[in-house]
Amino acid sequence: MVDFAGWSMPVQYSSIVAEHQATRTAVGLFDVSHMGRLRFDGPEAGDFLDRVTTRSVRDLKPGQVRYSLITNESGGILDDVLVYLLADAAGQPYFLMVVNASNREKILDWLRPRISAPAGVQLSDVTCDWAMIAVQGPGALAAAQPLVEVKLSRLKYYRACESLVAGHGGIVSRTGYTGEDGCELIVGSAVARGVWEALAAAGGTAAGLGARDTLRLEAAMPLYGHELSEDVNPFQAGLAFAVDLEGRTFPGRDVLARAKDDPRSPRRVGLAMEGKRPAREGNEIRSGGRVVGRVTSGTLSPTLGRPIAMGYVEPQFALSGQRFEVDVRGQMLEGSVVELPFYKRPQPTAKGV
Repeated sequence: MVDFAGWSMPVQYSSIVAEHQATRTAVGLFDVSHMGRLRFDGPEAGDFLDRVTTRSVRDLKPGQVRYSLITNESGGILDDVLVYLLADAAGQPYFLMVVNASNREKILDWLRPRISAPAGVQLSDVTCDWAMIAVQGPGALAAAQPLVEVKLSRLKYYRACESLVAGHGGIVSRTGYTGEDGCELIVGSAVARGVWEALAAAGGTAAGLGARDTLRLEAAMPLYGHELSEDVNPFQAGLAFAVDLEGRTFPGRDVLARAKDDPRSPRRVGLAMEGKRPAREGNEIRSGGRVVGRVTSGTLSPTLGRPIAMGYVEPQFALSGQRFEVDVRGQMLEGSVVELPFYKRPQPTAKGV
């Protein structure tokens, strides 16, 4: 157990590799209650969120979930977030924003002054009232279905709804951070233990921070504090899809409009390493004897059986197949730039094919 943004979190329960492989082949359970959950009520909540996020949420339909970013006035990333539009039992709409645990207080401090008074927006931090469990893997939906009222197979990817979970009110979303299919269950903190134990009894393998990191890295999902920071803009990070510039205003919008086509900015790339020794965060990426970038995340991939990494390099070195060396404690390890993601989950084959 380690301290993680003020939460006591498990790095591993058994072994990182065993938990990783269980998620890729069966069902992994992740207690992600540390993720910040912010609720927005009121008639102006949608307009407010549309003014503070890089991706428009004005056109969200009830039940949709959208990946977006919050940027500062310089276009740097304050956090990457999920924005949900949900309806309560009375049919009243509200928004939910899930933020990174390490950024919760920062985002709250940034949002609150931007809600003018009197306002048609009420912001509530419900992080400690609600727990959140990610059920991930090819067997995830089958394991979770007996506990939830909604038919999971009919819930599309990046969709969510209120639903009974183990007989209690909750939220179910078809989302995750592993590269696998699955869902995330948001329940009252008082009933979380029972939900977790029921999922474990259904065959779920408890997985910690270590496996969560190796899984997301294989799927090339950026992590705040590694691939994302206030010194990185969305276009450098390969997140252009999460920025809607036309007809909108949000912090950093004009800076990002200029940065969109800037050919000088470093770019996030995938790195395939030779041998068995992984590169690590901060290692220098070199070409022709000079430093052209740095590694942001690296591991020995349990699925692929070889070292993989992500990092930022000068744009002329971001082409697939580009050769490089990484300085790992004085040893120069060779590798090449590869297309992301490193891993894509197998797609189901139609019957009879």
